Amino acid sequence: MAFDYLPALGFSEKQLQDFSGYREMLLDWNKQVNLTAITEPGEVEIKHFLDSLLLRQSPLWTGAGKAADVGSGAGFPGLPLKIADEGFALDMFEASGKRVKFLQELADRLELKDTRSFHLRAEEAGRHPDFRESYDWALSRAVAALPVLLEYCLPLLRVGGFMAAYKGPGGREEAEEAKKAAALLGGRLAEVYEASLPLDQGERSILIYEKVAATPKPYPRRPGIPAKQPLK
Repeated sequence: MAFDYLPALGFSEKQLQDFSGYREMLLDWNKQVNLTAITEPGEVEIKHFLDSLLLRQSPLWTGAGKAADVGSGAGFPGLPLKIADEGFALDMFEASGKRVKFLQELADRLELKDTRSFHLRAEEAGRHPDFRESYDWALSRAVAALPVLLEYCLPLLRVGGFMAAYKGPGGREEAEEAKKAAALLGGRLAEVYEASLPLDQGERSILIYEKVAATPKPYPRRPGIPAKQPLK
């Protein structure tokens, strides 16, 4: 099935083929591994691909550097962004071993350079010396409440890097409630990008935080604690 909206974004034939291969493999693997509840091809294009690509509309996104996709799941938003902007390196962190296998096989199939997947929880990645404070971008979509996401993502960023949290229409309210948590972890809200998906498929907001100070060493706390005891 062809795409209705992606061709208008100016992608090359190779990129459109990569998106098609992504959708095909996603729906095929989903029969055996729980990757997505969205199984209609047109909805995959809108709710997964177009949604993930919304970050490209922000002037802060350059498509360069090194990015961490936290709680990557089936690869959103990191892999669609990687297909669109090949100039950045992408590391994906996922707690499910089966999903990690899917992510790596997909990246290999599409021949995406500088793309790695790790079977690690976000809290483990944020404390690991190879990953802590080493990324230009931290990406997260549909993973957790904002204070939890901030604790997952900000420790991964270098000072001067950016975090993008994909949220629904209530993003501004969430950001207001998470002000103290962001400040504690070294983050400052830099932009709220709001958009609507085609065919009334939903309102989206992307909360973009700048890392303005080093994250204190106690954070992230050990696995499970951020979700059970979110920062206030």
